[in-house]
Amino acid sequence: MKINQRHQYRRWGWSAVLLSSLFGVTGCSQHESTEELQVNLGSTDSADRLWATRVLQTRPDDAEKLVPVLIKSLGDTQAQVRRSAAISLGYCGAEAQAAIPALEERQQDPDPRVREAARTALERIQG
Repeated sequence: MKINQRHQYRRWGWSAVLLSSLFGVTGCSQHESTEELQVNLGSTDSADRLWATRVLQTRPDDAEKLVPVLIKSLGDTQAQVRRSAAISLGYCGAEAQAAIPALEERQQDPDPRVREAARTALERIQG
């Protein structure tokens, strides 16, 4: 490997480290409240809805507030959002009993990843 190529790879490596540090300092580490995330679930931007469902997976202690909005998200137009909503419901465990009919319906989803997430969530909820 030539010296110039080696320097170029190092520069890109450091760029990746700096970029990931920047994400840690900016938006990626912000802690939205559960209420803010619930609002994001109703956003017209699918990226906001996806972000909210993924962050809500880390908040199973808020299951009482989350289960109704996550059930609604199982009907989202975007498969990634439906999948993340199912995963989040699975993390809520037995407290997500109300989601069982909607998750059973998602087992017929056109997307196989959503079907798998719904199956796994049902196993976690039903014990």
